[in-house]
Amino acid sequence: MGGWNGKGGRTLPVPPAHRMGSKKTMVYLTRKIEFSASHRYHNPAFSAEKNQRIFGKCNNPHGHGHNYALEVTVAGEPDPATGMVLDLIREVRARGTPVVLISHNMPQVFEIADRLHVMRLGRRVATITPKSHTMTEAVALMTGATSFQGTGG
Repeated sequence: MGGWNGKGGRTLPVPPAHRMGSKKTMVYLTRKIEFSASHRYHNPAFSAEKNQRIFGKCNNPHGHGHNYALEVTVAGEPDPATGMVLDLIREVRARGTPVVLISHNMPQVFEIADRLHVMRLGRRVATITPKSHTMTEAVALMTGATSFQGTGG
């Protein structure tokens, strides 16, 4: 379990020992929803002037609104026998929902991804697409065997 780090924050949970060094693919599904909501603060027992003085812009007769963005991420490992998470990703992606896939399984990444953020030593070294680069080129970028030539890196 995570805990207090003594510096005003929380530490992250430590993975169980039997999972450390695991080659399993962890899949993250993120959905972002944007919506608006409005309200009006008004006390019928108060005069119009008192309502305005106490509640300010929240007393607007037509309401006062806020815009919200809710982003939810779900993570899981695919079932090794059925690959059900990968099937779920395919279905979600086919509906037009953005999918974030973090994996070292390059054939799956190239099958699912519209674009790849290639990381090396904790830094993004390139943003490529499966149409613009091969798996071999992506691995060369990851390992530092080559550097990114182009824009968006």
